[in-house]
Amino acid sequence: MAPSPETNDRLGDILMQLPAKKDSEGEIKVKEKEQLKVYTSKKPFVSRREEAAAIRNIFPTKIPIIVERFHKETSLPCLDKSKFLVPQEITMSQFVTIIRNRMKLSSNQAFYLLVNNRSMLSLSKTLIEVYREHKEEDGFLYVTYASQEVFG
Repeated sequence: MAPSPETNDRLGDILMQLPAKKDSEGEIKVKEKEQLKVYTSKKPFVSRREEAAAIRNIFPTKIPIIVERFHKETSLPCLDKSKFLVPQEITMSQFVTIIRNRMKLSSNQAFYLLVNNRSMLSLSKTLIEVYREHKEEDGFLYVTYASQEVFG
């Protein structure tokens, strides 16, 4: 069943993106200072919990994920958005590919995804497995990305 126009409007409000500008070539450029603010510090817990619950009610087979750049990261670009709504059956490997494509990285550029800023997970795990094990109390799964240089 397709979402109603009201649902689409509500989802648009729920999944607002960070402020972004297009450069002369039409590329979206995120204001890096905005992206570097941790999502949890920009939005109160109750608001985040309501947002995640609304997303899961509208899209029960999707996982709400917040993806942010590691605070000490300098070599990887910022993403054009931090909120992702991803099918629960995809693997971490497939999610890595999605993030890699969003950053427009070449195949020889390495990066790591950390869940809750501390755990590197098996790439064969599905996102529903990761979500069940690592979701925060507000209902979001928090993922941080960083390059090898950050870890030495």
